[in-house]
Amino acid sequence: MTRLDSSAGGLGGCPFAPGASGNIATEDLVYLLRDSGIAVDVDLSAAIDAARVAQSVVGHELPSALLRAGDRMRD
Repeated sequence: MTRLDSSAGGLGGCPFAPGASGNIATEDLVYLLRDSGIAVDVDLSAAIDAARVAQSVVGHELPSALLRAGDRMRD
């Protein structure tokens, strides 16, 4: 089993390094893996919804590409 580290919306960064990009967004990572044909046991729609909640809570835009673009494969 492989483990990868990510966060909802790409939330993260470093207070000591201005402009630090933070973590890869979970929803972006799931999308990338799924689009590459790698099975992932994460509900992408739920991950995008969680990122929306995180963005609302922190009160500023997060770096997640899927928050801006959406899931092209969504049913």
